[in-house]
Amino acid sequence: MRSPEELEQVDWAALEHAYGSAEDVPEMLAALYGEDPAAVDEAEDELVGAVCHQGSVYSASAAAVPFLAHVARHAPLREARQQAMVLLFVMAEHEPEALASPRWADGATAAVCAELCGVLPELLPCLADPERETRQLALRLVASVADVVPGARRAELVALLTGVFEADASPAVRADALVALDRFGVRLAFLDSPFAEIRQVSAVLAADRHGPPYPAGVVEVFAADGPSGGPGPLWPVTGGPEEHLARLLRRDPDAALAVAGRWIADGDEGGRGSRLAERIVATWRDREAEVLDLMTAALPHHRDGPGPRLETVAHWIEHLRTPPAALLDALHAHLDRHPAALLGLVRARDPRALDLLPGRPDAGLLAEAARLLPAPARPRLRTLISRQLADCADEFASATLVDALGEVGGGTPELTACLREGRAAAGAARVLGRTATATPGLTALLSGSARAEDGTLRAAAAAAHYRLTGDPALALRVFAELLTDGRDASAPAALAPLGEAAAPLLPLVVPLLADHRPERRIAAAEAHLRITGSPGLPAADLIGRLSPSGAALRALPLLAALPRLPEEARPFLRGLAFAPRRLLPEGFLGLLRRTGGGLDDYRARDLALALLRG
Repeated sequence: MRSPEELEQVDWAALEHAYGSAEDVPEMLAALYGEDPAAVDEAEDELVGAVCHQGSVYSASAAAVPFLAHVARHAPLREARQQAMVLLFVMAEHEPEALASPRWADGATAAVCAELCGVLPELLPCLADPERETRQLALRLVASVADVVPGARRAELVALLTGVFEADASPAVRADALVALDRFGVRLAFLDSPFAEIRQVSAVLAADRHGPPYPAGVVEVFAADGPSGGPGPLWPVTGGPEEHLARLLRRDPDAALAVAGRWIADGDEGGRGSRLAERIVATWRDREAEVLDLMTAALPHHRDGPGPRLETVAHWIEHLRTPPAALLDALHAHLDRHPAALLGLVRARDPRALDLLPGRPDAGLLAEAARLLPAPARPRLRTLISRQLADCADEFASATLVDALGEVGGGTPELTACLREGRAAAGAARVLGRTATATPGLTALLSGSARAEDGTLRAAAAAAHYRLTGDPALALRVFAELLTDGRDASAPAALAPLGEAAAPLLPLVVPLLADHRPERRIAAAEAHLRITGSPGLPAADLIGRLSPSGAALRALPLLAALPRLPEEARPFLRGLAFAPRRLLPEGFLGLLRRTGGGLDDYRARDLALALLRG
């Protein structure tokens, strides 16, 4: 421990913090001895930002430890003393596995821990401090260095911690003592303690040690005590109580859903049970039915704010083969309270949803209806979408509506207007190519659009012109220019509608198979496949794309086109096909477009299964 008078004995200018030279650290440390709470808070914020910036520590961090220990014991303000202990704890806290790293010995965290071990004896009197929070912080300081404390002192500290656990009047302090003892290898559990804090911490520690599936007694404690949120601001040592418990339960979906069901039945306080269930369905496959049953049970507890629960229902209901009548009735009951209720009915393919859509002219909602409602609904949907598109000035909404028209068979006048006005024009050209009938006016409009400056529009218009006329001359000329220019990365993929007619472009496509950009190689392989029936890429390149990301969705169909499935691909495919956890995360664009949850992951699973069986 070092007093402020010793600050000048350290060559702070030779040390660094988050913003460079640490020569300003003495001023920050000295300010912690002030008696103006606002000034002390400001100094403490500056010091945290410098020596523990977003959890990272530096050479100046270790040098500050003895001075912070002195602040923790001698600063005039209680808040300054406690904040110094918090900072010490956060700087020293680390994963036990970090000690195995070859960089640990010379790392900044190791230096902080070594310094803290040196001053720890002078901080131990805080374990008897009258303030409960101070005693808790002292326990967390001891726990943070439990794995690096010299062997000779471990027995002494274990005895001290045992005394705190047995004698302290505060259950919260005793719970932290239990955590600290666990860090020292003393495995205790008091699941039947009369104190909720001790039961909760015992259950967390037991779950951490046992791993999933968790013992029934542990799950019972979580179910009975968990909604109260745990014993304090840090539980068991780092992280908020709810967050730590959710991370644990996320590893055991059966336990988590049982706990969530109890919390919801008890009133779903703060939405904790609902949020826990939502985490499970986002992490584990094929749990939609169970989670949506829980959302149905939770909705009556959220009459004043049903939005989050309804959004969860709308996000996942598409995966239920036959949504329960109670869930559909709940959505109908909330139609006037949140737009997600109608989205949920659309994704449930409820036939009553079609009658409700005219009053909700939302582009995303209409697009989902076009994607999911059965064929008899298409004429009415086409009318609704066409009317909305005619009045739409927003580019993104227009693009959504154009794609929706493509789903229901197109609306030539509205799409032609979009192409002529340059509104979602590339999408309009693509849909016209699939759904329209060639007329002199339309083919002339597509020919003109194929000369636009926008490469994406040129490619879409040229491909559509070929599909409507059967004459590849314009498309071959446009794509030859785009592929030679090389600036439009989407050009190879846009070749797909030409199929074998694009064979004259093969000399331009083949070099792209060796492009240094993986996305460009995959696009070229897709074009090569449509032209020749073979992806053209080596199997090793395709296997390199197999990762838990959207890239797998593009690589899997190319793998399917190979004469023989490479053996090296089978382990990934088996994992993708049979893993109980979701492997493909939902991307930002998928959420933005309001598509149903988990579609990419399930699509990839189906592709992987087909490949393995083929």
